[in-house]
This record gives sequence, C-alpha cells and structure tokens, in this order.
Amino acid sequence: MSDNTALITSPAADLAVFDRLVGSWSLSGGISGATRFEWHEGGFFLVQRSDIHHDGQTIRSVEYIGHDRSFGEAPSADIVSRVYTTTGDTLTYVWEFDGVQLTIWGGEKGSPAYFRGEFDASGTVCKGDWVWPGGGYSSVMTRIAAR
Repeated sequence: MSDNTALITSPAADLAVFDRLVGSWSLSGGISGATRFEWHEGGFFLVQRSDIHHDGQTIRSVEYIGHDRSFGEAPSADIVSRVYTTTGDTLTYVWEFDGVQLTIWGGEKGSPAYFRGEFDASGTVCKGDWVWPGGGYSSVMTRIAAR
C-alpha cells in the first residue's frame, strides 16, 4: 500500500456538508416515495436507501456516497456514489453539494444527465430537476424526520 492510504484515519472534510441530508425524506414530482440518508459506520460514506415509484414501477435501492479509494490508492478527488437497485441496475454518480445547491451528475461531472436542486432556507425542502437527453422531470424532496 502507498503511504497515502496508510495515513487516512478520518473521513474527508468535504463530506461534512452531507450531514444536512441525514434523516428521512418524502419524494414527489416525477417520482413518488421516500428516501433515508444515514452515515455508514466510520463516517466515510453516506448511505441512501430509497423506495420510489416511477413510470408505474417500484424501485428500491441502496446507494453509497463518498470518495472512491482502491487498494493502494489515494481517495478520489470527487465524491462519487454507486447505486444498486431491485431492478438490477448499478448506477454511478458524482455528487457536488455546497449545503444549498445539490448537483448529482450521471456517470461523471459535466454529463448531460444530472440532477440539480436547491434547498430552501430551512433546509427541509429541496426542489430541482432530473435532466437527460430527451427527458427529465421535476422533483421535490421534503424532510419528514431528522436523524
């Protein structure tokens, strides 16, 4: 292993802003359902568990959000996620969040497929849009329970 990985003993500071997401949320707009965010033990990954309804289909998923770090490598500069669904999909995203504006890129930064939303001043509602070539929908995420 490289010296870079041996020195990592705590989560990256840029993950702290994601604490704003921790809790349970209802989803409405082009999808309906609920999602919950919680920290994975150790704090290196935020875990999202979702139960959504979209286009007449129910999809349950689990997503791990954090920095990629392969054996012997330093953590990735970007915050990435992997989503695993009950429909067999494995999806990759890149997350950017400043505490107010949330952007989730499909695959890689700059992708034509992305979500961009903004939180209200109370931090209890995030309104935005999923966009991709030839489609998309508006989405609202409303906090129903903290932690």
